[in-house]
Amino acid sequence: MFTGIITDIGTIVAAEARPGADLAVTIACGLPLETVALGASIACSGVCLTVTAKEAGRFRVDVSAETVARTAPGMWAAGRRLNLERSLRVGDELGGHIVTGHVDGVGRLLARAPREGSLALTVEAPRALAGAIAEKGSIAVDGVSLTVNAVRDGADACAFDLNIIPHTAQCTTLGDAAVGDQVNLEIDILARYLKRMLDTRM
Repeated sequence: MFTGIITDIGTIVAAEARPGADLAVTIACGLPLETVALGASIACSGVCLTVTAKEAGRFRVDVSAETVARTAPGMWAAGRRLNLERSLRVGDELGGHIVTGHVDGVGRLLARAPREGSLALTVEAPRALAGAIAEKGSIAVDGVSLTVNAVRDGADACAFDLNIIPHTAQCTTLGDAAVGDQVNLEIDILARYLKRMLDTRM
């Protein structure tokens, strides 16, 4: 479990495709890895992954074909910057919202513009997620806990607006996001189960 509060930005320094096995990805970061155990979970741009090896300043995770298929295209390539968050510990401050690190869909950045010192983003989400995205509700975008400002439904997709304050823009990859970029989306955990209940009843 995570909170969507990013503590570091890592960079993929190697991504090794191994026949018949998962993708081995090595990430350089500034996290205090001496306090991270092998087998611990780290959210990488919203994806919960297990630390399989580590050395000074970098750690390795194995990314399954299922994960590659469900996350933003190209996000596991060398040079890609990733938002990093260690897993939540009992007693930690819950500054964002409950995030599981399971991607529900891939969105696309439709617009970005400065707004009174902050950054206004509009993201397009798959129509299948529309029922779980609500004004003033929570959503994780590339692992970052954010509040939805407004939602507009379309026939094939929905669009939602976000406000990125300067601190978040500086401390996450969202500050560099460009129109057309694809992002990992995780809907609120309560919305996920309510949506499933409603879908099965219908």
